[in-house]
Amino acid sequence: MADMDILAAMGISGFGKASKKKQLDPARFDKNKRDLEVFTTAFLFTRRYAHQHTQAPPKPAEELSPAETPGPSRGPHRVPVSQNTDEPSVGPLVKNQTEEEPEFDPSDQEDNDNDLPQFPITHEITLKDHTKVVSALALDPSGARIVSGSHDYDCKLWDFGGMDMRCKPFKSWEPAGTYYIHDLKYSNDGQKFLVVSGTTQIKLFDRDGEEEYVPSIFERELDIDLTDRATYIKGDPYIRDMKHTSGHVGELSSCAWHPHDPKVFITSSADSTIRIWDVEQKRKQKTVIVAKSKERGARTKITTCGYSTDGKLIGGACLDGALHMWQTSSNFVRPSMTIEGAHGKGTETGSMVFSIDGRTVLTRGGDDTAKLWDLRSFKKPLATGTGLTTLYPNTNAMFSPDDKYIITGSGATSKGGKGKLMFLEKNSLEIVKALEVDSTPVKVFWHSKINQIVTGLSNGQICVLYSPMTSLNGAKLLLNKGPPRKVTIEDMSDALAAPSIITPHALPMFRDMDIGRGTKRKAEKDRLDPRKSRRPELPVTGPGRGGRVGASATQHVVQNLVRDTTRDQDPREALLKYAEQAESDPQWTAAWKVNQPKPVFAAAPEEEEKED
Repeated sequence: MADMDILAAMGISGFGKASKKKQLDPARFDKNKRDLEVFTTAFLFTRRYAHQHTQAPPKPAEELSPAETPGPSRGPHRVPVSQNTDEPSVGPLVKNQTEEEPEFDPSDQEDNDNDLPQFPITHEITLKDHTKVVSALALDPSGARIVSGSHDYDCKLWDFGGMDMRCKPFKSWEPAGTYYIHDLKYSNDGQKFLVVSGTTQIKLFDRDGEEEYVPSIFERELDIDLTDRATYIKGDPYIRDMKHTSGHVGELSSCAWHPHDPKVFITSSADSTIRIWDVEQKRKQKTVIVAKSKERGARTKITTCGYSTDGKLIGGACLDGALHMWQTSSNFVRPSMTIEGAHGKGTETGSMVFSIDGRTVLTRGGDDTAKLWDLRSFKKPLATGTGLTTLYPNTNAMFSPDDKYIITGSGATSKGGKGKLMFLEKNSLEIVKALEVDSTPVKVFWHSKINQIVTGLSNGQICVLYSPMTSLNGAKLLLNKGPPRKVTIEDMSDALAAPSIITPHALPMFRDMDIGRGTKRKAEKDRLDPRKSRRPELPVTGPGRGGRVGASATQHVVQNLVRDTTRDQDPREALLKYAEQAESDPQWTAAWKVNQPKPVFAAAPEEEEKED
């Protein structure tokens, strides 16, 4: 008897069989594919100009083959083997049996690299949950989560691995009440992030959006529990000298983490200062950098700040158009390098980014320009990119992961129009590619690890651009999960069944407890709280503390020797016992006997005798 027959008789015939693996649709990314990108006239002109001087005259656009059409590459161009229309065109190509196997050619690898898209913009997904312009955006170092801030006062956390095709955030909250969110920055380890709002106080949150609490040494020793644990202190607005205030006294504008020290970050504000903070010290900053303006009043708003890649320079761009650089090893009395009029006076510079090699710095100004500066010759810009419409002061620019291109946003020219994502060549800042998006792009972020571009738009949407060939994880995880499970008859029966009645106060949102903690842990915590547990005061032993006198055995005896008996007496009798002494020896009222009139009382009328 065969082994399978024995297993079948025992009822375990299916034991040990491999489960069927879910087959993903190879064309699952096609529904997110973008249309043909829009290129600028400048790019087409420069390309045709180069062809005229190096090769034969170019063909008209109508005569170009699909492989020669300007735009992103569509992958390797495959020629069909057979022209028979009866055969299906879907599936892998069949190799011609008559052809000989080609020899290895090293240039084939270069051809394959050329077939890959230049930028990861062939496909896109849209995250819709904000109601107003997305003014702040950040990705963690692994590229798994997005944190976004908006003018609708909300911060939202998005997780690519936990999202489904609805693309909704897993957490949304207001970190600063009714104040705009200006900037968000993840730490280098991705475990916490900073939130910069329109207030004067910066806040620190952990990876899951909970308030990050790093107790100081003083708080650890005394076990001090602060109510607002994630908020750093604000300064005294009545102190004129900004170096003597413990925190900012003006509206915050931006922040930046130290590239190597995970406990240090900087913030810039409208009070004309950049402050260096320690994560564990919330009550006062470490150092204050005051930027002095040549305008009247000697103060100016610092719109953006940043660290160099080696952490030796701190840069700041001001509202008066100046650009300052300070050495971190100096005393910050005056900047090491300064350029007056780097951008237009009165315009807000949206971002300042240092290159990977630390030799150049990129600024995105509010005067519709982007400029590249050389730190070795800090006098005039190396290149200037113009025609970049700026509608929001938070508009930024950043380098590509390979440090060859620069990406930034250009606003719509008309109300309700479409904006453009501009790809600029790094050295010359010439426009290489212009990608049309639904509305004005404000914040852009090109992640180096997953090779995807995340853009915050003015209509509240977040556009994630990627390429199935060159991008890794990120937005691709949504489509790698496969199609949703089909609805079964059991699901329909549960939906048609009578709904369960739930007591409102049994829901977690009505419980008086922290979210995510059980009742047992809360009861143990309340047991340690003397107020909530109503524990009586314990007797004080020793010299006493907290305003209470110590109750030793000797003190208890002394207190019983001399007892106050005034509560046991009648107050009327206690006063009348001095009446005879006052008449005989009037010590206090003797002066009244000379001029005090004698009281004359009316005689009480005698009652008439009643007649019998």
